[in-house]
Amino acid sequence: MPSTNSGKIQALNDRFRQTFQGGSVMMTRGIQALGEQAVADILNKVRTFDAFTPDNDPYQEHDFGSFQHDGQKIFFKLDYYDQKGEFASPNPADPAKTKRVLTVMLAEEY
Repeated sequence: MPSTNSGKIQALNDRFRQTFQGGSVMMTRGIQALGEQAVADILNKVRTFDAFTPDNDPYQEHDFGSFQHDGQKIFFKLDYYDQKGEFASPNPADPAKTKRVLTVMLAEEY
């Protein structure tokens, strides 16, 4: 069930995911091992992803997605940390209190 801040969190997540500005983007070794062109293609798919459904986005925050790339299942997920990146954010709807971290991985690395 969505929270009262889901709409604001969704907008912040979409902006970050589409621009990669306002947080950190991490890739697992499995993604990096696919090579430079595959990484570029995968990051483009993350930026343009819009297939959010109740199954993959039950809280309507656009904080997780999955797609196929060259026969491999790719996941991305967003986590919310405090500004120092040490603990969970006290309020993911407040960009002044939240550092967003987007992790892109092979499904098998989840």
